[in-house]
Amino acid sequence: MAPTALAPAKVNLFLHVGAPGADGYHPLCSLMAFADLGDRLVAQEAEALGLHLHGPFAAALAGEGDNLVMRAARALLAQARGPVAPVGLALEKVLPVAAGLGGGSSDAGAALRLLREVLQIPVDDAELEAIAAGLGADGPACLWGRPVLAQGRGERLSPAPAFPAVDAVLVNPGVPVSTAEVYRRFDAQGRFGATEPPPAPAAFEDAVELAAWLAGQRNDLEAAAVAVAPEVGAVLATLAGEGETLLARVSGSGGTCFALCAGDIEAEGLAERLEAMEPRWWVRRCGLGGPWPDPQ
Repeated sequence: MAPTALAPAKVNLFLHVGAPGADGYHPLCSLMAFADLGDRLVAQEAEALGLHLHGPFAAALAGEGDNLVMRAARALLAQARGPVAPVGLALEKVLPVAAGLGGGSSDAGAALRLLREVLQIPVDDAELEAIAAGLGADGPACLWGRPVLAQGRGERLSPAPAFPAVDAVLVNPGVPVSTAEVYRRFDAQGRFGATEPPPAPAAFEDAVELAAWLAGQRNDLEAAAVAVAPEVGAVLATLAGEGETLLARVSGSGGTCFALCAGDIEAEGLAERLEAMEPRWWVRRCGLGGPWPDPQ
């Protein structure tokens, strides 16, 4: 089987965002977890480096010759000491685009991990993280796909409190949400939050304990995301009203929302009911935690 890497969906369990600094960037503090589902990247023999897109959301990336996967590949190949065999990449795009799931950064991280292994490029983990950081603030966190506390612009990482894999449901209304527009609306609202890490235990025993603690946190971009795309608000309200939901929140700048559930039976029941209620929504049951093994 061709070498394959998972690019897991990123979920911001909380996202605290401060006022922009003189450079225009907003400081943040976020607990990130990763789903056991995501895009898949496959390395193939090829005459030259290239990227083939397929999957249900491939059309949204059509024409992006300089997307994050290709930028990651070129940056890594620049570190090779000597010639390397040409390789092609095939990306199965199963995550919605502009959805608050870190898809582009996670795809880039998968490309870096996969190509380092396949081409035996002699860069260590720290060097690989530096390349990922150069691709965007979410790059280092999405490289390894494990729970992490991110600060600064997202580049300052520290270990997350330990918690078992949590059953969850991801829901996207099918409306792309512009991060830039959400931040413009957020700035206009002026509801900036503190970005110091909140007090937390070293570990959470289960989903119920984790959800109870997260209920005291927030996503500061949530109101702006709902203002930009009211469909996101409809998803959020629906999730919050369902009996299986321990916590409902927007991930990142939207438009995907998530619901934490007590177990897989609750998550399965919630996902099946939502699919029947709103067939146009993208609904996926998943586990949240990480890191997850690459497909075999």
